[in-house]
Amino acid sequence: MNNLKLVVLLALLTGLLITAGKAFGGTSGMMLMFVVSMGINFFSYWYSDKVVLKMYDAREVDIHSAPELVGMVANLARRAGMPMPRVYIIDTDAPNAFATGRDPEHAAVAVTSSLMRALTPQELEGVMAHELAHVKNRDTLISTLVASLAGAISMLANMAQWAAIFGAGRGNDEEDGGGGLIGSLFMIILAPIAAMLIQMGISRSREFLADETGAKMAGNPMALASALRKIEHYAMHRTMPEATPATSHMFIVNPFAGTGTWLMSLFSTHPPTESRVQKLQALAGSGAFRTQ
Repeated sequence: MNNLKLVVLLALLTGLLITAGKAFGGTSGMMLMFVVSMGINFFSYWYSDKVVLKMYDAREVDIHSAPELVGMVANLARRAGMPMPRVYIIDTDAPNAFATGRDPEHAAVAVTSSLMRALTPQELEGVMAHELAHVKNRDTLISTLVASLAGAISMLANMAQWAAIFGAGRGNDEEDGGGGLIGSLFMIILAPIAAMLIQMGISRSREFLADETGAKMAGNPMALASALRKIEHYAMHRTMPEATPATSHMFIVNPFAGTGTWLMSLFSTHPPTESRVQKLQALAGSGAFRTQ
């Protein structure tokens, strides 16, 4: 089912990129975006995890440089019967975390340095279990591929905005069928919104599943619930300068939680944190988990 979802999402984003190219550049723009999208799909499959980690200036750590964190991840991976992922730390004041990689054998988990300071060991374990759950459920390939394509669409929208300002892309070639005000408006407004809606489609349901899988992996649903509340609190009051809308769906909590309006919350890539907490509370109430 996850493979089918991956194909559908990639087809939608590729189609959106090609449509945007046609709206802005006509037939030649459409053909160019087709070639570009195929290149992005190929490059993203093999290298998107490295691009995302580089984007956030993440540094890899090992058992010698971060013994508590790496030891915790190793213990969780062993408990879940998974390969040990690479572990990274991002130096920033906004607590958060994400996982990336095309499969469990090529996975990486990244946490911010402030997350390690803000959470208790039990809460941090819950967060790392959540991220490993994304790896185990094979969500990371989808999320990183979508991040790459959504980023490309956002970049084209910015180019279209500047082109409209300086009068570019207003060709009169009717046969070519592109450019002009309508094409620019599509690129500037509609394409990013469509990309955001596709991001929402991959993220909300998978967060609930990762919460449940991670809670079972760590054995302490309430620790994860507490961590989610803390991370959201910080996201409401601290910005993460490195974060981009194209990658916001990858984080355990939306890093832009504090910068939007009630209308933007309707289009959030994450389900409401309180809904996630309630589901974790229900899991804890089942009595099937150990208490730490």
